[in-house]
Amino acid sequence: MTGSEPRTPHVSASSLRHASQVTGWGHTAPARVRWINDVDLVPGELGRRGAIARGMGRAYGDAAQNSGGVVVRATGSTIDLDPVAGTVRVAADVTVDDLLRHIVPAGWFVPVTAGTRFITIGGAIAADIHGKNHHRDGTFGEWVRSLRLLLASGEEIDVTPQSDPDLFGATCGGMGLTGVIREAVVQLIPVESSQMAVSTRRCADLDAVMSTMVDAEDEHRYAVAWVDATVRGARCGRGVVTFGDHAGHDGADLTAYRARTPVRIPGPAVPLVNSVTGRAFSAAWYRRAPRVRDAELMSIPAYFHPLDGVDRWNRVWGRRGFVQYQFVVPLDADAVVRRALEMVAATRPANFLNVLKRFGSGSDRPLSFPMPGWTLTVDLPATREVAAVLRELDDLVLSHGGRHYLAKDALASAHTVAAGYPGLGAFREVRDRVDPNRVWCSDLSRRLGI
Repeated sequence: MTGSEPRTPHVSASSLRHASQVTGWGHTAPARVRWINDVDLVPGELGRRGAIARGMGRAYGDAAQNSGGVVVRATGSTIDLDPVAGTVRVAADVTVDDLLRHIVPAGWFVPVTAGTRFITIGGAIAADIHGKNHHRDGTFGEWVRSLRLLLASGEEIDVTPQSDPDLFGATCGGMGLTGVIREAVVQLIPVESSQMAVSTRRCADLDAVMSTMVDAEDEHRYAVAWVDATVRGARCGRGVVTFGDHAGHDGADLTAYRARTPVRIPGPAVPLVNSVTGRAFSAAWYRRAPRVRDAELMSIPAYFHPLDGVDRWNRVWGRRGFVQYQFVVPLDADAVVRRALEMVAATRPANFLNVLKRFGSGSDRPLSFPMPGWTLTVDLPATREVAAVLRELDDLVLSHGGRHYLAKDALASAHTVAAGYPGLGAFREVRDRVDPNRVWCSDLSRRLGI
């Protein structure tokens, strides 16, 4: 397998007595855990701390760790493409990177991809990931046709939206708390080229960013904006909007798909991002963007996964680590986005990466994050000052009917999640049915009382 986190070697059941330390992608809240492969897993023998599945470790907080308990490494490498139906049966441990290398040359693409290709299919389902095309195509769970799930009872079952809609809905977005996903059948989308046609607009303020996204998103499958939270006043939230569509067959040949090995950052010793370098990078990024550029041909990795070009880029904050804070608020609460950027700018933290998107329709999956509205993601150093600002921002988000993304969370409280997810009770009912003894649990589930 390829990826930017070393794969844990195959371990037998006897390896349960050996522990190692893991963290989320933000390098906060380290946990001592014991490892086991899913093929050696006997749910009834896990002990009182239970277990949680872990893929590439790209959840930013503590969703894929289990202090004092077991972490399950999925195994398997199945990629079985059905070119007639346009579906793929794929093992949960296969990464999006692995899958793209297989399906793009055959004329197919994943229906939804996050900002990194180094996540597993099991993780994509558990977090019900969204992408730049949510306004059009929804989340990953919308495209899963069936999944194979290992239950707390030890039984393996096939689950579809028709066979058990409640369990299926609770698993897509359920952060691994309904069972261990073994494999899935996923609907793909056809593509004619290994390149993207990308249009860019540089916008002088947040109003321009938002109006540009609203005006053009119906014409494009993908839309995203980088926004600047290092400047204050009227310029706070200025940004660069990019729209993308899969290029036609006159673009690069499908077999030209390439995902280069990323450059590795050493460390983490000295943080490379601070308030000075963050402002310098943000200013340079804004100024280098063209005011207007249409239909630029760009590779799939360059458009969808630019940060994957730097291996372990999470080290740039140094040993203290960082938090990625993501919330969504309704479309008429866009003032919350502005206030959030102003709050970040006022603290002058080490910051350079802030992403704004517009979500389309939500789903009835109880822990699925997206709902119609604006979603903002900010990366910030893991400091007490930042934590205080984000707690204040939590209250603002909730007061406007918003919520927070569990796959990114490292700081939220049980109250915050309960207030933001009205379907939490329905999720607990499903979990009570399939896992009454809470065999599947994580540091996140205990912290948030899920």
